[in-house]
Amino acid sequence: MSKFSVEIKWGVLFVLMMLVWMVMERLAGLHDVNIDQHAVYTNFVAIPAIAMYVFALLEKRGKSFGGYMTYKQGFISGVIITLVVTLFSPLTQYLTSEVISPEYFANAINYSVENGKMTQEEAEAFFNLKSYLIQVVIGTPVMGLVTTLIVAFFVKKQPPPDHSV
Repeated sequence: MSKFSVEIKWGVLFVLMMLVWMVMERLAGLHDVNIDQHAVYTNFVAIPAIAMYVFALLEKRGKSFGGYMTYKQGFISGVIITLVVTLFSPLTQYLTSEVISPEYFANAINYSVENGKMTQEEAEAFFNLKSYLIQVVIGTPVMGLVTTLIVAFFVKKQPPPDHSV
């Protein structure tokens, strides 16, 4: 397990970052009074999310691979981080929906219906815990893998030709 301690640490830190982000969204009113702006501003979570993968792979490169890392090593490390985040994603979504912002679904339904974006039935089918749990269990590994594919490319570092490993 210590072989993957960096990935586990960063996976847990990622989960905590997501919970803090949800609290910040709620405090900014994006789950109620400013819900009309939620769809835009929620995407900015990509910035700290990508940064966390970069920091994680840089730490892994330094601690486990002597400052050098192949693309494959970075990819495997990112996949493990994604696995950790995915395993926690139902809990993260539950805490967000039931503790941090329990009024979000009702507000999102009302906003969507009042602004003609969805019918009442469509909004109720989309904005609920079950729907969001399904979305997070599918979306988390997809986004994590895409992020991993890209970040591993930029973080890889080959040793110089005369470097003996």
